[in-house]
Amino acid sequence: MKKIYSLFLLVFVLLHAGSFAQQQSILQQLEEIAIIDQKVMMPMRDGVRLATDIYRPKTTQPVPIIFSRTPYNFNAYRDGELQERSLQTALEAVKRGYAYVVQNERGRFFSEGEWDILGTPLTDGYDAFTWMAAQPWSNQKIGTIGCSSTAEWQMAVASLNHPAHVALVPQAFGAGVGRIGNFYEQGNWYRGGAGQMLFTAWLYGTQHDPMAPKLPEGISQEDLLRLQRFYDMAPRYPKVDWKEGLAHLPVQDIIKNVNGPQGIYEEMITRKPNDPKWYEGGLFHDNMEFEKPAYWFVSWYDVSTSPNLAMYNHIRTNAKDPKVRDNQYLVIAPTLHCAFTRASENTIVGERSMGDARLPYNEMTYAWFDYWLKGDPKKEMAKVTYFTMGSNKWQTSDTWPPKEAQMTTYYLNSAGKANTRNGDGILTNKKPGKDNPDTFQYDPMNPVTSYGGNVCCTGNAVQGGAFDQQEMELREDILVYTSEPLAEGIEVSGFIESKLFLSTDVKDTDLTIKIIDVYPDGKAYNLDETIQRVRYREGYEKEVFMESGKVYEVNLTPMSTSNYFEKGHRIRIEVSSSNFPRFDRNMNTGGNNYDETEGVVATNKIHHSSKYPSYVSLPIVRK
Repeated sequence: MKKIYSLFLLVFVLLHAGSFAQQQSILQQLEEIAIIDQKVMMPMRDGVRLATDIYRPKTTQPVPIIFSRTPYNFNAYRDGELQERSLQTALEAVKRGYAYVVQNERGRFFSEGEWDILGTPLTDGYDAFTWMAAQPWSNQKIGTIGCSSTAEWQMAVASLNHPAHVALVPQAFGAGVGRIGNFYEQGNWYRGGAGQMLFTAWLYGTQHDPMAPKLPEGISQEDLLRLQRFYDMAPRYPKVDWKEGLAHLPVQDIIKNVNGPQGIYEEMITRKPNDPKWYEGGLFHDNMEFEKPAYWFVSWYDVSTSPNLAMYNHIRTNAKDPKVRDNQYLVIAPTLHCAFTRASENTIVGERSMGDARLPYNEMTYAWFDYWLKGDPKKEMAKVTYFTMGSNKWQTSDTWPPKEAQMTTYYLNSAGKANTRNGDGILTNKKPGKDNPDTFQYDPMNPVTSYGGNVCCTGNAVQGGAFDQQEMELREDILVYTSEPLAEGIEVSGFIESKLFLSTDVKDTDLTIKIIDVYPDGKAYNLDETIQRVRYREGYEKEVFMESGKVYEVNLTPMSTSNYFEKGHRIRIEVSSSNFPRFDRNMNTGGNNYDETEGVVATNKIHHSSKYPSYVSLPIVRK
């Protein structure tokens, strides 16, 4: 009987071992396998110390490091309670044999110094690598990872080629991209020379007011460990209705108008797209070297898809080391900003179903680090893994765009009444002959409202993703050009180029464009969008204003997508002069915009003829 009881007890223990482990807190699990060293004040070359938490395996052997550097609060305690979720990433890394190191940028939370966007990554990032590589527990191989503002510093510091910085995984990294080819985004601040308003809302909750209380410099680790349990240095900003808040004029006073913190916003809003200050900080520009293997993650409904893809291609083409050029990999998901891991069996982005958009992201990134930081065998992987919407499937390619993509031109045409989806605007492969321009009025006091789209970080002002645009397309200030129903399905994957011919009665205005998949029942789902401030049509180094009635050629920054337009669907292009508050409003005066409270109404005309062939060029994949 005792033997039977002992056997039963053994079986019971084995069956429930997993549940016993799950009952342990994350902290308890971490304490069993890791040396935990929080609030290490890592010194920079100028004496400023950056708050750093280190979690490393209990071993005498040196280990590789996964490093995450962020402006966000990673403190283990919030409002006096332990936040175990913040320890989950560290637990997984340590289980896999890595030291996990997370650090705040200078001036953020417990880190000393004054904060700027991206901190001082060209020195702070490099100094952090040097400090970590010198530790006896380090094998002198460091990989960096992060999404959004935890990713964006990686490119600029990679240009310094620190020997311990072996590989990186930038995810949704657009705000770290300054100038890449024709993209002068300057860290998502601009698109086509027009301001992206995401930073207004983001900086309200991020920038530090110079009058805010700070801890004294030189404080000991012992005191910091005590303080972190009840004081996390995180300001509690009142919630703002950004639908109303972003409408305030002048733009430079938006944060002030909601009694927000003072900071860098008021200076940055005055910068032009090619201001020298953009080249002094932590942005990566295409004249900088990049000699590190990277695993890039982009998503179709993020704020900077096209420049991110251009960044990937730039490194594959321009890295000096062939091994580096050959070790650039890319994943493009059909999600919102940093929502890769939230994809589900039925992923809904906005209102449109993407089907099963899941990927084993943790396994993919750890396999990458295992190869570069540990020397494990390399896993087979495609250079580009991308999701095609419409057909809702993952595909692979050796290049972006896929080499099978062929640019196909679709011309805008009408009898002069393309206003609204009920107008006569068509999209056709035949170049128009006679010019019958479409006219609309753009009133900056009544701009076209952003509805869905490729956006992030604007609070409740704009919800990103694919939404049915039919109601929006009843506005008279939106020109709509639609193809005939497709006789067969086509895949559009790559960069979408567009050229418009404009005349106007004002010195300056904007042109906006959207590409849309129209279903047989009329549903019209937006895929991508862009804008061009016309004063920058000849380049971002100068402003060239327009003369009334003269026709101007305007090339817009490329859009990007991978979408399967099924048989019976139609391809649609929307043209207007505003997409607000996704982008700031052009006041049409030729002035600064950011300091103006009154605009003028523009009468804008889009021309389409043999002389003025306004068009979009789509990368159609033929396999």
